[in-house]
Amino acid sequence: MMKNNMSVTVIGAGLAGAEAAWVLAQRGFSVKLYEMKPHKMSAAHSYSGFAELVCSNSFKADNQNSAAGLLKAEMRLLGSLVLETAEKTRVNAGGALAVDRQAFSDEVTKRLENHPNIEIINEEVTDFPENNTVICTGPLTSDAFAETIKKKCGGFLNFYDAAAPIVTLESVNLDKTFFGNRYGKTGTDGTSVSDYLNCPFTKDEYEYFYNELINAESAPLKTFEDLTVYEGCMPVEILAKRGKDSVRYGCMKPVGFSEPKTGKRPYALVQLRPENNNHTLFNIVGFQTNLKFNEQKRVFRLIPGLENAEFMRYGVMHRNTFINSPLFLDRYFMLKGSDNIYFAGQITGTEGYTESAMGGIIAGLALAARLRGEKPLKLPETTITGSLTRYISDKTVTDFQPMGANMGLLPPLTIKIKDKRERYAAISERALRDLKEVII
Repeated sequence: MMKNNMSVTVIGAGLAGAEAAWVLAQRGFSVKLYEMKPHKMSAAHSYSGFAELVCSNSFKADNQNSAAGLLKAEMRLLGSLVLETAEKTRVNAGGALAVDRQAFSDEVTKRLENHPNIEIINEEVTDFPENNTVICTGPLTSDAFAETIKKKCGGFLNFYDAAAPIVTLESVNLDKTFFGNRYGKTGTDGTSVSDYLNCPFTKDEYEYFYNELINAESAPLKTFEDLTVYEGCMPVEILAKRGKDSVRYGCMKPVGFSEPKTGKRPYALVQLRPENNNHTLFNIVGFQTNLKFNEQKRVFRLIPGLENAEFMRYGVMHRNTFINSPLFLDRYFMLKGSDNIYFAGQITGTEGYTESAMGGIIAGLALAARLRGEKPLKLPETTITGSLTRYISDKTVTDFQPMGANMGLLPPLTIKIKDKRERYAAISERALRDLKEVII
């Protein structure tokens, strides 16, 4: 591997940090990658490896005609380490790209540790860097470093993020559940019955479960009612309190299913998604929660088939922190007025695993270009990547909040296409064509 005499720093070995370090190392830069784990862990992390996935094991949809899938297709064109590793450690999840969390983390860690241009330094950073650095400390930046960043970037914005519980397959009553994907879609391995395990509810079962859920006791948090909760990670008990059918039209929607025993659509339905390739662990999809652990055990065991569920991990809620990026960052994630100091990942307000990893790629590419005296890659605004980088640097945004990939960020097509699927396919084709033109 070619190596030059230029040294750069990446702080944090999460998804964004892994991508930034990889991009820079692949271009010959000598990378010092700082990661405080395992000597110091955040409130939400428990595994010593890099790129630990906390909230879910899913990177969302992989169909390139969806926003999440299009972003992945763009990142693959840009040489994403995260997506290459995700494909290698993939588990069946219908149309979603889900991974075995531990295998994924282990593989990313191995790739970075074995790269000849990367030096791993396991210690906490507390001082603000002077130059040539990508800061990827994530939404759970250590208190000491967060205070340092505040002095440079003003006050932080905060919301609270939640994770769903994980249960063992052997503890699930399979007589009350059935395997299958929504609308009978083909699974990852070519079948239609191997990805999701579904727990159907009758009306009476749902109503009893719903009442217990909204009355269950939450874990104590200071000024809980005043916390800002990101919609994409809304705790299920908070969502449920919005109305009796709120979860039945959300994470418990039964559309696209017929219960094998009755041939009828269930009144409501909970899905379990595999956590590993052995299908021994499953997470409860959409059931991010802040309920007390004993309440999670009591209430979630009311889900048909989970009467004796064994919980390998309970749901948790934790602080998620990001800076007011439109005021401080340009569209390449560089701190305005700095000497090549970049931010990447969720700390910038790009919400989601894939979006965070994307930020690491873009920041790494931009830093490499500046150090080489080259122009940065000009991302087309017709791409999800370009639209997200535009959003985080848009000074006209007055109430900046985290943003994930979505088709609404993209400019409309020059021709009208009524059919949604056809329209999204055309948008995807345009994005990938335009991106290929600037990177080739």
